[in-house]
Amino acid sequence: MSQSVPAEKKSQGLLPNLLFNIAIPVIILSKFSTEAYLGPVWGLVVALCFPVGYGLWELKQSGKINFFSVVGLISVLLTGGMSLLQLDPKYIAIKEAAVPGIIGLLVWFSQHSKFHLIKAMLENAQLLNMEKLQAALAKTNNTEVFEQKMNVTNQLLAGSFFVSSLLNYLLAKWILVSPPGTTAYNEELGRMTALSYPVIALPSMVLMMAALWYLFSQIGKLTGEDVEKFLQ
Repeated sequence: MSQSVPAEKKSQGLLPNLLFNIAIPVIILSKFSTEAYLGPVWGLVVALCFPVGYGLWELKQSGKINFFSVVGLISVLLTGGMSLLQLDPKYIAIKEAAVPGIIGLLVWFSQHSKFHLIKAMLENAQLLNMEKLQAALAKTNNTEVFEQKMNVTNQLLAGSFFVSSLLNYLLAKWILVSPPGTTAYNEELGRMTALSYPVIALPSMVLMMAALWYLFSQIGKLTGEDVEKFLQ
């Protein structure tokens, strides 16, 4: 009798992420943070429980620590902690800008270290057969040129985080104007969360896709072969 091979654990998909990280918190912050329901403090606590709980559950399900998931979880906890401490909203704006800004710097400087982010992403995601690609690059004497193209891609990826940092700051400064600990502040936090996806995540995602498209287009030029040949 043959044993069944357990399926590889993977991310749970876009819909649950949108539901637990955006939709439910926005509804709670916008509709249930009045004194008639949860109140501003408990409304904030309950709203934060969903992204934090989902983040911890996803980390457990995946069976491994994902850097970006951990950063997102820390960001949510910082927002909640600063809000519960009723710090000036300007500190929330600084935090919103600092998180992607720091990631951008790490990405930028990774090209000068052993942990080259683009190379690590391609290997971990198993998008490309790197062994076959390196062999093809060696035949055309373009191995060093490809390394330079990866550095350019790395810089483009870092740029997407810098854009996200600026948009995060501007969005927070524009929306968060009420003092923390009030229903108005919770409603503004909910509005900021709702707008973060179309205003920040989508442009950043487009820039990331453009960076990867650039790299893939260079593979064809440097090897003289179709990119599909090197896809896993």
